[in-house]
Amino acid sequence: MNGVEQLRAALTRAAVAIGASPDVQPGLERPRDPAHGDWATNLAMTLAKPLGRKPRELADALIAALDRHDAGVAEATVAGPGFINFRLDTADLAGGLARVLAAGTAWGHGTGGTGRAANVEFVSANPTGPLHVGHGRQAALGDAIAALLASQGWKVTREFYYNDAGAQIQNLALSVQARLRERAGDPLAIPEGGYHGAYIKDIAEAYAGEATDDPRGDDLERVRTFAVRALRNEQDLDLRAFGVRFDRYFLESSLYTDGKVEETIAALQASGHTFEDDGALYLRTTDFGDDKDRVMRKRDGTMTYFLPDVAYHVTKFERGFTRAINVQGADHHGTTARVRAGLQALGRGIPEGYPEYVLHQMVTVMRGGEEVKISKRAGSYVTVRDLIDEVGRDAVRYFLLMRKGDSQLVFDVDLARSQSEENPVYYIQMAHARLSGIFRVGEIDPTTITGAAVDWSVLDQPEERELVKSLLDWPDFVAAAADALEPHRVANWLLETARLVHTWYHKHHVLGEAEPVMRARLALARAAQLTLANGLGLLGISAPERM
Repeated sequence: MNGVEQLRAALTRAAVAIGASPDVQPGLERPRDPAHGDWATNLAMTLAKPLGRKPRELADALIAALDRHDAGVAEATVAGPGFINFRLDTADLAGGLARVLAAGTAWGHGTGGTGRAANVEFVSANPTGPLHVGHGRQAALGDAIAALLASQGWKVTREFYYNDAGAQIQNLALSVQARLRERAGDPLAIPEGGYHGAYIKDIAEAYAGEATDDPRGDDLERVRTFAVRALRNEQDLDLRAFGVRFDRYFLESSLYTDGKVEETIAALQASGHTFEDDGALYLRTTDFGDDKDRVMRKRDGTMTYFLPDVAYHVTKFERGFTRAINVQGADHHGTTARVRAGLQALGRGIPEGYPEYVLHQMVTVMRGGEEVKISKRAGSYVTVRDLIDEVGRDAVRYFLLMRKGDSQLVFDVDLARSQSEENPVYYIQMAHARLSGIFRVGEIDPTTITGAAVDWSVLDQPEERELVKSLLDWPDFVAAAADALEPHRVANWLLETARLVHTWYHKHHVLGEAEPVMRARLALARAAQLTLANGLGLLGISAPERM
């Protein structure tokens, strides 16, 4: 039983002793001001009505009935209308670090997922160009969400859905063909909606070198296949540079070749939720909460994006993913209701709210106080590779994750490059490096620090108590971040905990202190080093031992 569970159990016993129901569940939270104590509860106020007594009177009764030894409490005081603040015994509080040291790299891991399968789909960019910075935010979010879920016991599959069919891919092929014909002496004629970046010219050059029998790109299907393959490889290189890996790549074209689209449209028609109007086939998505009915098949017989999206998610459910999470740009907001409606209309036991969506806003890149809008290679936008080349993978990852996904994000290149306390990722990594330096200077193998024979009561300084509390809160914190699908919580926790580390490091020595103090502080340093590394790892960021 950890410290908060120990206190909650003792509070429950005290509440029952003064007349509360045995199923009472005391709530505990950290006071905003550490001077008020380590934990606070409003239990007295929640019991006032059922017990017919005044909250402050109940607070005094609860304190009197509380077994402080069992609760690990050194001091309990009543505040305001009936809040109870608790200050824990130093040895009981700091003794929790033994759990951190015993868990090691698994500190913060949970079992809430119970091995259930979860599919996290992200990036899923059309293979029509290099990945832009918006895709980068999506890659960072999706990868961190997958890592968070895996840390809580989910069996996670990272999936990339490739749209390798449709009008955009046709325009890609026509754009490459235009460049091939330019090479052959024709005037450049990029089609409307085509692609102008320098990378198109590179693909044309590569195609001409391989397809010597088709220098003008007359075989458009061959050009399309070559261009898609080239850009898929390009995107894979971008993702590799970003440290992102996928377990599965799913091709949209397979939904047609495998008959999944036709199967889905037939099943929807059989469901009784479709109707025809002016030659187009509609699904009554308004039956399932959508704001209007949606076209599935247009008058010319082609399918809208909505239909293959429904077919694709049917395959996810059939593959055993009872939980599916899609990380997409905010411009996909309109697809959420219609895809869910399509799945509900099928009536195959797919749960309501399937799939879950994490939508993110776009990113504004700033350098020297001005917005950066284009890439030398892509032409019309800033690429992920541009940012990685400028500031490094770790900074890109952190900056793209430090705000909640649905908030606007300004990426300050100058700040990301700076080696100063103002740069949050540098500040966090420096905290880890300083902790590592303690062991390096002391010529101590950190893995030998187990917490054995430590007098935890000597960790009684305010800076030590605050750092200990943050480290012990980590498992609950990371579980909540995973439950909410919000990696920015981890980014913020890392920054705040790094601040506590730096404050403690500057104010208190470790090496050369009296043996009991040095032993306890080495244990604290090791616990902080492990926890920072675990948190950085969830975000895909390195934990350097030197800076």
